[in-house]
Amino acid sequence: MNSISVNQFKAKLKDFVEQVIDRHQPLKVTRRNGEDFVVISAEDWEREQETLYVLQNNSLMQQIAESLTTHTAKKGYSPTDEELDAIVNL
Repeated sequence: MNSISVNQFKAKLKDFVEQVIDRHQPLKVTRRNGEDFVVISAEDWEREQETLYVLQNNSLMQQIAESLTTHTAKKGYSPTDEELDAIVNL
């Protein structure tokens, strides 16, 4: 993660915001006499929140683990060619 001073951030606010949004990379802003903070796009924030929700949900994590076991053993559901075409054409 790139890091800049709060003064640099203020001087080029628009440029840094565009960079965070376009590159999907958070930006750490440091302050001399205070807590640092991170600037992140709303899209990236929402994705991170969804990931945290899944990781904290034991039921979902169990379903993922079971699916991985089934997939590794090649015993999972195999869609028909027609179903695959419907999925690909979404």
